[in-house]
Amino acid sequence: MIDYYLIKEENLSHAWTKAFFKLLSPGISEIQPLLIIIDGFDRNIAKEDSDIREAVDDSLKRNGMASCHTVANTIFPKSLWNPNSDREVLYNRYTNILARLRKYPKNKYGLYFERLINIGPENSKVNQIEHIINTYLRGNHRRSALLASIINPHEDHTNQRRRGFPCLQQVNFSRFGNEGLSITGIYTTQHIYERAYGNYLGLCRLGHFIAHEIGLELKQMICFTSNAKLGNILKYSVTDLAQKLKNIL
Repeated sequence: MIDYYLIKEENLSHAWTKAFFKLLSPGISEIQPLLIIIDGFDRNIAKEDSDIREAVDDSLKRNGMASCHTVANTIFPKSLWNPNSDREVLYNRYTNILARLRKYPKNKYGLYFERLINIGPENSKVNQIEHIINTYLRGNHRRSALLASIINPHEDHTNQRRRGFPCLQQVNFSRFGNEGLSITGIYTTQHIYERAYGNYLGLCRLGHFIAHEIGLELKQMICFTSNAKLGNILKYSVTDLAQKLKNIL
């Protein structure tokens, strides 16, 4: 274990690669905590290295794991959003396919975007994203008003030894300079190999959506993880990916 590791990069792919290599280092099994800051965006879209993304996806596929895009979709379903349409269209499209998404075993406790737009007791569900957008547009920029909770004590406070969801606990938004937006995601635990790239991507896409709706530019994504681990894979099983990444860089 190592104490506190900070990575700040303009490129999302490079930030993830640094975290991945750190956890491949001899004697390191976890990082407590890991802080990722990404501040390179082009028209609200995070800068990536397509060769790195492709190498990661190929490795994930060979190991029977979800692609970066699939993981990102649990936080923000990019393909369902049309920036030229009312955001209610996005909520309705997502709600219409939610039952199908929940059939996947890994989604049995819910999905992150579901919690963002539909959380609370059955008779009083709250769309936190809509609340945040409307709060900001009405002129209330108080940071604690621009926070969305993922954890739902009514469902998540159990005595299970392992649960798996939700690792992402909350998401909050704040002004960054005069015309910018910063998004922060807070995780208790995160598996860097199979989840982190997609998590970073999903947070950036969610930030893009919010920035678009409130008229700001996405300038920064922060991901804080209390306990970062390589994941459900042995180090020797990803040495081929590590070599590919070294060749790319």
